[in-house]
Amino acid sequence: MDLKSNEPFWLLKNGILASYPSLKSDEECDVLVIGGGITGSLVAHQMIQDGYKTILIDKREICNGSTSATTSMLQYEIDVPLFELIGKIGEKGAVDSYRACSDSIDRIEMLTKQLRSQAGFKRKKSLYFASKKKDVDWLKKEFEARKKYGFKVKWLESDEIENEFGFRNTYGGIISRQGASIDAFKFAHELLEFNRGEGLGIFDKTEMKSVEYRKDHNLVTTTNGPQIKTKKIIYCIGYESKNLITEHFVNLKSTYAIVSEIDHDKFKNISSTLVWNTDEPYMYMRTTDDGRLLIGGGDEDFYNAEKRDALLNKKEKEILKTLKKIKPDYHFYTDFVWAGTFGETKDGLPFIGEHKKFKNSYFVLGFGGNGITFSVTGMEMASLFMKNKKHPLSGYFKFGR
Repeated sequence: MDLKSNEPFWLLKNGILASYPSLKSDEECDVLVIGGGITGSLVAHQMIQDGYKTILIDKREICNGSTSATTSMLQYEIDVPLFELIGKIGEKGAVDSYRACSDSIDRIEMLTKQLRSQAGFKRKKSLYFASKKKDVDWLKKEFEARKKYGFKVKWLESDEIENEFGFRNTYGGIISRQGASIDAFKFAHELLEFNRGEGLGIFDKTEMKSVEYRKDHNLVTTTNGPQIKTKKIIYCIGYESKNLITEHFVNLKSTYAIVSEIDHDKFKNISSTLVWNTDEPYMYMRTTDDGRLLIGGGDEDFYNAEKRDALLNKKEKEILKTLKKIKPDYHFYTDFVWAGTFGETKDGLPFIGEHKKFKNSYFVLGFGGNGITFSVTGMEMASLFMKNKKHPLSGYFKFGR
């Protein structure tokens, strides 16, 4: 499955940061991580820190799947609003899920400091504004729910949004203090390079062909021929899990993004803010560390890469039309356009844990608009799973819930 279009911004911006060999001989390990994107790099980091002999493989070049196409917005807000999630899964599960995403942003900051990261982690506020008058009532309900459970939020009226951010034609919104942005492509590479020095085996262009599930270990055969004997497999394959798991558990969507030319002056008033709105599908926006404006949206059901990429020009116009509504006097000079694929679950939550058809294995599948923060929770959950312990969110993130 092709998870991105031909011009993902982060890959073009960063180039090839590292190259790893393909697997050429049989190997043995405690943990095999399948998937070399941001999720796999986080999980592999945790496994190495926990003292397990760990190998990571990816069928592509490392980080060249959806991690190269992500917008890298770090938010605690789940795609399903808190008050709605409470209605779906109960107060405890909903609030704890939101808090876990909030804590994940702090954990990422800690990791960037530990690695002396150059991936541009930056603390930001998050503005969630009503794009239509009819959305105000439920958005205020969401504001009250977040405030009730201790999230640091403030309600802004439309004139306050215009004064602070220069956006017109809004109907008020929630400003949250907890948020951040990062170059996830570069950060994933940093994690892998750090852990390679700690003993992590990394092999790209190495695809799993088959698995023999045995009593106390699994035997993975790669398409190249060599085999890996491992006590546990952790699948960090994101949206491609749909090719592996037969039952329906996630809807695949295509999302579109555009990045402007560099302009350090025009975007100053939102350089410290993540922006998204109540449209369905919603528009999202952030600045990059080199002075560009990144805007995305226009989500469609995913059928195949060709159909997705054929819509690039149309979606660019749609996104710019949305921007024109809130910034009528602003001319956007497009530099890059690309598309990516993401997963949408019925409750906005990830799937993290065991699957009955895959023995000696765990899945860490961070779906939705905040998949990166879910992946941080996933690395913590995987650490507990390896010790035969449960995580408080296990029941809410499990398969078959």
